[in-house]
Amino acid sequence: MIKAIFWDNDGVLVDTEGLFFEANKNILADLGIALRREQFEEISLLRGQSVLRLAADPETPEFIRLRSLRDVRYAELLADKSLVIDGVREVLDRLHGRYLMGIVTSSGQEHFDIIHRHSGLLPYFQFVLTLQDCEHAKPHPEPYLKAMNKSGFSAEECLVIEDSPRGLASARAAGIRCIVIPSPFTKGSRFAGAYKVLDSIHDLPAALSEN
Repeated sequence: MIKAIFWDNDGVLVDTEGLFFEANKNILADLGIALRREQFEEISLLRGQSVLRLAADPETPEFIRLRSLRDVRYAELLADKSLVIDGVREVLDRLHGRYLMGIVTSSGQEHFDIIHRHSGLLPYFQFVLTLQDCEHAKPHPEPYLKAMNKSGFSAEECLVIEDSPRGLASARAAGIRCIVIPSPFTKGSRFAGAYKVLDSIHDLPAALSEN
C-alpha cells in the first residue's frame, strides 16, 4: 500500500521548464551559440547536466560566471507569474491527508522560493528537498533515498511522480516505483521502467486507486 508520494517540482507541479530553457538560451545567444530545444531536452532533462557546458567547461570560472548570469535571468522570468499546472491544485486537494507528501526537486532554494512565493501549494506537503539538500542531483538516487528516509516508509510504500527520464532514473535507482506524467518538453522521451505513464495529472487519482 502506498503511504508516501514524492513529487518532482518543475514540469510536474509548475510550468517552469520553458522559462529555464529560455534563460539558458538567452545566455548562450550572447556568446553566439544557438541553443536548440532538442539539445536542452537531451542535456538537461535526460542527462541532468547544464547546457552551459556548450560554452564553457564546468570546472572553469567562466562556467560559474555564465551560471550566475543564467540564474539571475531565470529568476527574472519566474517573478510574478502564475506557474501552477492546470489540475495540480485539484489533485492535491483530493490526495491531501491520505498520503504523506514531499517535493523532491533539482531546483535551487532561491528559485524554488520564487516559484512558490504565490503558488499556494506548499501547505499540501510535509517536506521539501531542493538542490542544496543533496550532495548529488538526479539522476543519482540520493534525492529520493533522502526523501524515503525522511518519510519513514519503505520503498514499497513510496511512489514518485516525475516528468523526465533523469527523474525516473533517480527514482528507479532508489528502488521506488515511479509514475511519469510527461511535460511538453519530455513527451517524446522513452520512459522504460516506469510504473505507469499518464497523459495528464487528472489521471493520477484513478491510477492510485488501482493499487
